[in-house]
Amino acid sequence: MLTDIFAYRYLRYPVWSQYTEAERRLLNQTIGLAKEIYPVFDNSGNKIEANEAKWKEAHNRLARELGVNELAQRYYSFATKGPMAQDWHQSGYWTYDYVCEQFVNAMPQVGLQDADGYIKERVSFVELLMRLRHEEVSKANAGLPQALLAAKLHPTSQRALRVPGLAEDGVRALNASLNQTFQRQVEELNERFRRAGAPLTFHNGFIQVATDEVIEREIASPFWRLVAPAMWENVSIDMAEALDRRDSNDKDPAFFAGKALESAIKIVSDSKGWSRGNENGASAYIDNLVSKDNGAFLTVWEGEMLRDYFRKVRNTVGHGPGSEPMPSLTPVQTDWAIETAMSWVRTLLRRMP
Repeated sequence: MLTDIFAYRYLRYPVWSQYTEAERRLLNQTIGLAKEIYPVFDNSGNKIEANEAKWKEAHNRLARELGVNELAQRYYSFATKGPMAQDWHQSGYWTYDYVCEQFVNAMPQVGLQDADGYIKERVSFVELLMRLRHEEVSKANAGLPQALLAAKLHPTSQRALRVPGLAEDGVRALNASLNQTFQRQVEELNERFRRAGAPLTFHNGFIQVATDEVIEREIASPFWRLVAPAMWENVSIDMAEALDRRDSNDKDPAFFAGKALESAIKIVSDSKGWSRGNENGASAYIDNLVSKDNGAFLTVWEGEMLRDYFRKVRNTVGHGPGSEPMPSLTPVQTDWAIETAMSWVRTLLRRMP
């Protein structure tokens, strides 16, 4: 199975020119954060098998992509002296969290030529483990309605009874705690990147480049928080693709930003019950949002601005030019197209009840 990793997405985008103390600290801090998310042993020293399985999964995925059997040596063997000075041979396998920690914290060989690739491979492991946690939290959020129903129907079987009040309140409290804890962990990871001078940020399962702190704070971060729920998954996927293509200088990043925006418009129309089923493009869905019969979710002038985005940006790069010159956007125009799409998605979602 192919796995999308940071090192490959940004293979052609240089982030680091050398391995310094700042990078050593960053890697040590981020793998430490990963160990807090998935501790392999509890306070009593008992192994948490489910957590080690997560480390194993991330290990195997990255090892496959890097073309190695192990990220670091798992098997150990050594001899100690017994009470009668006899040799006692001990051997076994390190736990996967230990193996992965050794990989991430390994000091590069003297004379390392590709510090950028070396660091990216290790950041890729942190990304994979954070992605597994993101998927767990997303799954828990998607299953919350069923969990609430189960708590209501069978309150005595719910762990939520440990929380005073209704069983459903306990389920909500546990879910809220899960989300708050993970959000703090994401914020810590992003702050670690900032302090290390690395222009990176983690959103919705992926580490991406964030070169402008103001745009990241005012536009990107609110956007990623809003599209985290499962119903906006396609919006998240296409916008992540737009950013990856922009940062790797690949073709048509603005086209994918437009796809993300169009998906958001369709989801709003569908969820509100305004879609008729005969819409043939983004403009028709915009009509649904502007319609007075639907409460004028958008004003007429807002609808026209949206239409202009699709006419001048998405349609321009999304259709074959025939014998005309191949259309393209400058880097500045591409940034504008992506940031504008993010802003539109953000305002659409904020208007949802």
